[in-house]
Amino acid sequence: MSSPCHKLVLLAAVLALAGGAQAEERLLRVCADPDNLPYSNEAGAGFENKIAELIAEDLHAKLAYDWWPQRRGFVRRTLGAGMCDVLIGVPADFERVSTTRPYYRSSYVFVTRAGDTVRGFADPAIRQRRIGVQLIGNDMAATPAGHALARAGATANVTGFTIFGDGPAAQRMVDALDAGAIDAALVWGPQAGYFAARAHQPLAISIARAPAGTPEPFEFSVALGVKRGNQALLAELDGVLERRRRDIDAILAAYHVPRTDAAAGEGR
Repeated sequence: MSSPCHKLVLLAAVLALAGGAQAEERLLRVCADPDNLPYSNEAGAGFENKIAELIAEDLHAKLAYDWWPQRRGFVRRTLGAGMCDVLIGVPADFERVSTTRPYYRSSYVFVTRAGDTVRGFADPAIRQRRIGVQLIGNDMAATPAGHALARAGATANVTGFTIFGDGPAAQRMVDALDAGAIDAALVWGPQAGYFAARAHQPLAISIARAPAGTPEPFEFSVALGVKRGNQALLAELDGVLERRRRDIDAILAAYHVPRTDAAAGEGR
C-alpha cells in the first residue's frame, strides 16, 4: 500500500500536469477597435466581435483582444507589430496582409426615409436633394460614392460628415436624416444597415450603383487577415469560414448588413 507521502507526490504530479495543460491552451489574438460599432467595441457588441467569438469556438481557442483605434497605421501597429494573429474585417484584395476567402460583399448605399427614393446618380433630381456623405481619413477625403456624387453635379446641397465628432459619422448621418436635416445619406452598407435599423422612423436602404465608367469601386469583398506568409493559420481560418458559413450569414443578417454577394454566391 502506498504511503501518505507517496500519495502527496502523485497528487503534486497530477496537478503539475493539469497546470501545464492549462498553460498550453490555444490563444486566438484579435486586434480590433475598442469603439467602432457596428464592427467592434470593448463590450463585444459588434458583428466582428461575434465572428471572432465563433472562430475561437470552432478552433477550441481562447479569444483575446488587443485594442487599437482603427486610424492610419492600424495594420502596421497591430498585426505588423505582432500584437495579434487575426484582423476580422479587411478588404479581400488587401495587399498588406494575407487574406482568407471573402465571407461577405457589400456596397455603398442610399438611406432615405421610407417611401422616398433616390433613383441614382443619373437622375437630374439628385442635384436638388440634400445628401449627406462620409468624409474619411485624416485628410477628409470623399468616399468613392462621394466622388460619383460630385461628378453628377450634386454639390450645392451636400453635407460632409467627418470621422471626428460625437459618435460615428454614419450614426450622425442617420440621425440627421431621421431629424429631417437631410433628404438622403450616402453611406457604406454595414454602417448604414446597423444605424438605420435603430432610427426613430422607418428608413429605406438601396444599393448605390456606380455610374458607367466610374473609376473607383463601390463594392468590396471582406475577408479575414493574417500576417503575410502565415499559411497554416490562413488555411485554418478558411476552414472555419466554410464550416460556419451559415452562422456567419446569420450574424451579418442580425446586424442588417446589406449584401451584394447573395445572388452570385460569393463568400457563401
